[in-house]
Amino acid sequence: MERMTWIKPSFLWMMYRSGWGMKDDAQKRILAIDITREGFEWALGHSCPSHRGSNMSDQEWKQLKDSSPVRIQWDPERDIFLQPLPYRAIQIGLSKEAVELYVQEWVQKITDVTSLAQSIHDLLIRNGHHDAHALIPNEAPLITTYDQTTE
Repeated sequence: MERMTWIKPSFLWMMYRSGWGMKDDAQKRILAIDITREGFEWALGHSCPSHRGSNMSDQEWKQLKDSSPVRIQWDPERDIFLQPLPYRAIQIGLSKEAVELYVQEWVQKITDVTSLAQSIHDLLIRNGHHDAHALIPNEAPLITTYDQTTE
């Protein structure tokens, strides 16, 4: 498997990226994919930042990137109106053996949440912000043993 695939744990960031599932006619379904804790930790432990840190040379960065099957990047989290918040959401890019592990071992459950996204979007259009907010999946911070120095 050559293509990089991305784990996007934030529901609202995914709504921003997908335009509530209406951004791209070729990609209309939104799937929630549950993976194992061990898989998530493995991905973090075998990752490198998506951008070169200021404390490394171009050659060091290339070596690190070439040896890491996982990329980590942090993008602004989004609110229910898809506006950026002052903190960031993790995005985890899988390549090489990480994709194979993801597909063969980590995935536990796949749920189509397209209709949920559409329901929330419809409520927002009709100014049902409170009702829409109540439908947003609960997301709690994950305490992990992984520690990555930020850029």
